[in-house]
Amino acid sequence: MIEFQDFTFKYHAQQEPTLQDVQLTIYKDEKVLILGPSGSGKSTLGQCLNGLIPNNFEGEARGRLLINGKDVFGSSIYEQSLLVSTVLQDTDGQFIGLSVAEDLAFALENDVTPQKEMKSRVQEWSRRLELTDLLQHRPQDLSGGQKQRVSLAGVLIDESPILLFDEPLANLDPKSGQDTIDMIDCLHREEGATTIIIEHRLEDVLYRPLDRIILMNEGRIVFNGQPDELLRTDLLAKHGIREPLYITTLRQLGCPVEIAEQLADLQTLDLSQVRVPSLSTPSIEGHEKPALLELENLRFSYDNKQFILKDIHLNIHEGERLAIVGKNGAGKSTLAKALCRFIEIQGQLRLRGQDITNDSVKERAERIGYVLQNPNQMISQTMIFDEVALGLKLRGFDETDVEERVYAVLKTCGLYEFRKWPISALSFGQKKRVTIASILVLHPEIILLDEPTAGQDQRNYKEIIEFLDELNRQGHTIVMITHDMQLMLDYSDRAIVLVDGQVIADANPAEILSSPSIIQEANLKETSIFALAERLGVDPLGLTKYYMTEGEMA
Repeated sequence: MIEFQDFTFKYHAQQEPTLQDVQLTIYKDEKVLILGPSGSGKSTLGQCLNGLIPNNFEGEARGRLLINGKDVFGSSIYEQSLLVSTVLQDTDGQFIGLSVAEDLAFALENDVTPQKEMKSRVQEWSRRLELTDLLQHRPQDLSGGQKQRVSLAGVLIDESPILLFDEPLANLDPKSGQDTIDMIDCLHREEGATTIIIEHRLEDVLYRPLDRIILMNEGRIVFNGQPDELLRTDLLAKHGIREPLYITTLRQLGCPVEIAEQLADLQTLDLSQVRVPSLSTPSIEGHEKPALLELENLRFSYDNKQFILKDIHLNIHEGERLAIVGKNGAGKSTLAKALCRFIEIQGQLRLRGQDITNDSVKERAERIGYVLQNPNQMISQTMIFDEVALGLKLRGFDETDVEERVYAVLKTCGLYEFRKWPISALSFGQKKRVTIASILVLHPEIILLDEPTAGQDQRNYKEIIEFLDELNRQGHTIVMITHDMQLMLDYSDRAIVLVDGQVIADANPAEILSSPSIIQEANLKETSIFALAERLGVDPLGLTKYYMTEGEMA
């Protein structure tokens, strides 16, 4: 179906090719995962397939790209869209219509489809993707999982022979991500379309079977084969991809995964030789550290009728690492806005016993520093020093104090050697550090981060988290809003679960991820350690604690 023959591509703005000598064949009806760390070339490969390269992003190409035996490189985006339907990572950027029905009909309108047929196909695809009750809604008003289904219906309705998913899980809560993988698998089987998924969250994609995994790094294909073959090697760790949690746990238990059969499917994996040590099931430890921030009767509504936050009582303790989790639309980001004084709330906030409810935004920023998911949305200056110094300059600090405090925080953040660099020269992870430095320079006691690891490969993930751990060791209280269950498990002391604007659980992360009722209510998902524990006939909480303890020792 698809052939890359000695294919090399270099963007005009870059000196080195992003894709180098790619030899790749994808067969009709295959379901393939293209895997790789940030900057590996996997998204560039996808953009060649859907025509964004060279139509939107120009550059020099060598070799050939064939679809159905025809050389398509250089065809118009419209011509490519008849062959390849793409679901983008940012679903909001894909919506065209004012309603779900209009959005589904858009491609058919472009093709001048007769209205009777158009209505029939809109009804058919809305039924298949459970959108019938949402046809008159604005796409922007839907949940993350619903938006994903609308995007999917909008491209499937055109019935192209190839489906391309570009990081489909990036903005979804755990359960919605799992449902999306389920839906992709179901459509692949029903439609017989050649399905390509570009993603770096390997374990989530392996929730349903794959024919093949293509691992890329530095513009080259470093592995092309079946999932079992890849999981038996050390290539994932070598190229900065997180391996499935159950495989890490099996390694900790001394299982020889290098020779295991059917490693990609935990349900059929032979575990008869696995020996599990005695597992303890400790209860949640008490919080010995004093309360730093107290939230009492916190409520918020845009219209004083429907409350998004409902009577939240919550203590954040000094020096802890706290994760806030829950499904899309649960109120996590609204809670963050309330903490930063971006919205007017009912209730009371106390910091070390002092009422700070009526702080100004400026005053609150000196107590609670807020770091957005995308650093590019926070950065307003060209140079690193100027960006970190901005908050101090706006507060009237003299130049000597500014320089002293900026240099000190740049050393803390490992950015001192780059102090005279432009921000554009930094990697994503380094930009993230710049935004954290611009917050730290104001000496806040709490650092609040929205999805600190979203969209990050294993290398950037570890870099960001190890840095946050270092800040925590220096005494900073870290609060993370996240959909990443492994992040919650590995790097938080405590987790708060929000559902419909209310706290339904406040516990140790291992306990939360071992509770089926909490998982179901909050749209979380059981980790694969839980599934492994069930297969081994041991306590899931005990095995999760074992994984956490062994990981710390490693």
